[in-house]
Amino acid sequence: MIKEHYYDKLLHIKTGGQQGFPDNFHYHRYEPTPYSVLERLFEWYDVKNGDCLVDFGCGKGRLNFYVHYRFHVSVVGVEMNETSYQSAEENLRTYTLTHGPVQGQIQFHRCLAEDYRIQPTNNRFYFFNPFSVEIFMTVIGNILRSFDKDPRDLEVLLYYPSEDYIFFLDNQTPFELRAELTFEDIYKDNPLERLLVYHLGV
Repeated sequence: MIKEHYYDKLLHIKTGGQQGFPDNFHYHRYEPTPYSVLERLFEWYDVKNGDCLVDFGCGKGRLNFYVHYRFHVSVVGVEMNETSYQSAEENLRTYTLTHGPVQGQIQFHRCLAEDYRIQPTNNRFYFFNPFSVEIFMTVIGNILRSFDKDPRDLEVLLYYPSEDYIFFLDNQTPFELRAELTFEDIYKDNPLERLLVYHLGV
């Protein structure tokens, strides 16, 4: 809990709390990735200059601001909930007051994940179990069509991954599991507390 307050204050944003359950059962409620997990993840996983990370179900934008602050790369948040989207935009305003103009490197889109148009610059995709596997399959399909049009190295990051997500990627896509990070020192006796990285290259 100390890290939650520390980083929100450092980044000059407000990302705590949860939202109610969405009307659409395919979508799960917003819950931000804990800052302790983000610390471990991005000590281990390097985001390079030129990368653009898309967070599907970004909520209030915690991951987006953390990644931009740490790596100064482009980040995109996709959020269907109007209240969370407005919170993300307000966080963008307060973040820039402290950390200066971001020159378009942080963007938020208020739309369904399956309606987000994958851009040729998008090459890293983060999912914290935001919706059903049916929606996930559609989003991955959009990513693969973008890859066919603009071949490039792509990676999908799954935090707290569902077995349905894993089965789909392993058996019905050309993505290959590249690495796994566990958080046993933070969350004991919970095998779901892990992050999987799937890769697709040219």
